[in-house]
Amino acid sequence: MAFCRTLASVALSCTFALVSGAHAAGIIVHDARNRDIAVNDFARTVSIGGAITEILYALGLENRLVGVDTTSLYPPAALHDKTNVGYMRQISAEGVLGLNPTLILAIQGSGPRETMEILEAAKVPLVLVPETFSEDGLIEKIKLVGHAMGVDERAECLSAAVAADLAQLRALRAKVTKPVRVMFVMSLQNGRAMVAGHKTAADEIIQLAGAANAVDDYDGYKIIGDEAIVAAKPDVVLSIERGKDSLQAEAIYAHPGFALTPVAANKSFVSMDGLYLLGFGPRTAAAARDLSVKLYPALADQGTFTSALSAANCRQ
Repeated sequence: MAFCRTLASVALSCTFALVSGAHAAGIIVHDARNRDIAVNDFARTVSIGGAITEILYALGLENRLVGVDTTSLYPPAALHDKTNVGYMRQISAEGVLGLNPTLILAIQGSGPRETMEILEAAKVPLVLVPETFSEDGLIEKIKLVGHAMGVDERAECLSAAVAADLAQLRALRAKVTKPVRVMFVMSLQNGRAMVAGHKTAADEIIQLAGAANAVDDYDGYKIIGDEAIVAAKPDVVLSIERGKDSLQAEAIYAHPGFALTPVAANKSFVSMDGLYLLGFGPRTAAAARDLSVKLYPALADQGTFTSALSAANCRQ
């Protein structure tokens, strides 16, 4: 996709020489805990959170990474080349500290709490990166990660490219005249659907794609019954690809609740890569554009998506 080519060119253009010795000059980062964290050395950074890792690679900082978590699926080289410290919500303190990190960047919600307390007590700078599912939140996430790594100019470069892509996405979204009702289903547990409400990554990506969340009466994720599914009247079910654990279209169509909705009648099921769809990293605008085209095929020929940011600007 053109979005992906845009970000690839940005990543290449942002890979100019690293700060000598990868030492920060007393950088102060205001993180998600409303704390000011002093960063003096980012030569050995551990990234906990797929979006953070993706941003670091897009900024050309992979040589400073010594460890990543299991959600760091993009680029594939991250988990292939770096030490795996475990799942972001089940991190082992020993696994992280055993890498002798000089900086830990962790997405808000990482855990468990006991591990995070141990990491803080270890006196290694721990920056908790805010996870706000919005356009502004995405831009601020890029800038915060870049600032923590001492590369504010590169972060401005990348955030400007992403902002340009988001602007193009808004123009595409403006062409939608009748938003479809989308229900994001994380899983089916004993025949009951785990569904995304407001204040979730799924809710925001649905809106970015120009659709409406069919669930509008609660926040977060919740298991709902057949009556609630029928009452929501979803036009499309959206889910994520998780290998052998992926939700299958036929399971949705055969479900007694969804069988009574337009989803089954129109065979409307969309599944996309989880980090790409819900990660809220540099590729989020591309993911929303891809989802929009799946929901509204007529938009597929509505021009190309290319960032207004030139490679020359990224090198300044």
